This record gives sequence, structure tokens and C-alpha cells, in this order.
Amino acid sequence: MSMNQSVLICDQVAPILNDILQKNGLKVSYEPEITAEQIKEKIGNFDIVIVRSRTKITKEMIDKALKCKLIARVGVGLDNIDTDAATAKGIRVINAVEGAMNAVAELVLGLMLSLAREIPRADRKIREGGWPKKDLMGIELSGKYLGIVGLGNIGKKLARHARALNMNIIGYDVIPIPDDFTREVGLVKTDIDTLLSSADFISFHVPLTESTYHLVNKEKLSKMKKTAYLINTSRGEIIDEAALLQALKERKIAGAALDVREKEPDPSSDTAVGSELTQLPNVISTPHIGAQTKEAQVLAANVIAEKIIMILRGVI
Repeated sequence: MSMNQSVLICDQVAPILNDILQKNGLKVSYEPEITAEQIKEKIGNFDIVIVRSRTKITKEMIDKALKCKLIARVGVGLDNIDTDAATAKGIRVINAVEGAMNAVAELVLGLMLSLAREIPRADRKIREGGWPKKDLMGIELSGKYLGIVGLGNIGKKLARHARALNMNIIGYDVIPIPDDFTREVGLVKTDIDTLLSSADFISFHVPLTESTYHLVNKEKLSKMKKTAYLINTSRGEIIDEAALLQALKERKIAGAALDVREKEPDPSSDTAVGSELTQLPNVISTPHIGAQTKEAQVLAANVIAEKIIMILRGVI
């Protein structure tokens, strides 16, 4: 492919992405506030389209993408891109899972610590004028069993971080887990039901597919220990939130930390989605900030820029 390509960047990304592409001769149109209707009007003029999380690339857009050869997501998941429509039209789709690995893994650690020590509750009570020391008997992560569902790049990074905290790691994945990694972290491979019934903390790192939709349902939640905590930083739809609400209200599990929700507002919105779930005292919520660090965004932008250049040069 020629380096003389036109690129449409539809979302706000780290400036280094634009810089690298332009230095390599690509013509970049940076439109971080572009609307869906405007994309439909303009997409036919571009060879490459880049998005982050705000923009959804639909089949209707892809049908109008007459020149497009490549769609890139500066992030991990591809559920905001109609990959089937793109594949059918011969358009390659890439992402930057490498950029978010450490940021998401560190957020999971922060959420686990917050659950274990009730940090949000402690802060809230002090702000209200209280001193709730006697009510805040926490637990330690050291020695506890962390179950990781999905041992891809992020799951592996989390396992390494958790092992440094002297946690025991239990893992499940539909894809074979490499033996060298298993030995590195002392991982116990198991089936998902055994993982759910054995772990003190359970963190999910799976893509949203037909098989993972409502992966965590009433039946799966019933297998967890009453003292166990659930953490989800992958995709909200993998959890049946109605079943989770019931389990939490009835204290069938100890608590949950959710960075993603089954229904989320538009990425450009700053208004929360109202839910009884987030009002529970044993739930910690964050607004889909897994990859929301300066370092992760710069790394993801670098990764996407490098992948685009290598694809155009025929290297990958």
C-alpha cells in the first residue's frame, strides 16, 4: 500500500498519533467532535478511519466507505465497530490492546484494595463528619485467591501484579494458557465453576461475544462464596445486572466493583446512568476508566500509529 493515504481521526486521541502519521506522509483530518451524520457524508473520501470509544462505526457507514482499507481503534474492544460488515467488505480492523494492559490491571488492583478496606466508605463517612474506625474491619489481599477469567494480555498483567502482592492465582480461559506463564505466576488452571466457587476476588477480562453475554448470571453468582468480591473492567454486558443486584442485596456475595455497565451513557456525556445497583453500600463504581491514563493513551496512540505504518509498508 502507498504511504500517500488519507486518514480520518474521529475521536480525541493523543497528539503523537497525528504527528507520527503526518511525518510518514499520510494526510490526516483530525475531527474529534465529528457526528455520525458527518461521518456518513465524509467516510467515502478516506482510506483509513481511526476511532477511540466515542464513535461507533456502523454497517451503514461502512457501506459508504468506498476507499477505506483499514479501521483502527485506539483501545482494546472492537464492539463499537461492525467488524462483520468491515470484513465482508475487505476492510482490515485493528486495535491497540497493548496500550491498556497496565492501566486496566492497576485499576483492578485499586478496586480490590478499595473493596477489601472499604476506602470509599471511609472517605465518605469522614467527609460527613464521622470517624467510623470501629466499623471498618477490612481484609488483606495477601494470601487470598484471585480468580481471573480471561488470561489475555490484561489478565496476564493483572496476575503478575497480584502475585507480587502474594495473592494466589486461579485462571480460566477458553484459549489454552501457556505453560511458561502458568509456572511464572504459580497459576492454577481450572474450569470456570471451580474458579467461581474457590476465589476470594474474581476479575473478568473477556471480550463481549454471544458466548460471553450474561456470562455472569444467577446460576454463576450462586457458585461464589458469600465472602467473595466480583470485579468487572471488561464489558458491562457480560454481567446480568439484575441477577447481580439480587445477589448483592441478599448478601450472597460480599461486594462488587464495576468500571463498566450493562447500559452506559454516550461516551461524551458526563451524566451517570441511574441504577439501584450503584446505590448499594457494597458496590464501588467507576465510569469506564480502565484505560483512562495519560500513559495508556499515549502508548495506544503509538501502537496504532506503528501498526498503520507497518501495514502500509507490507510488514504485517
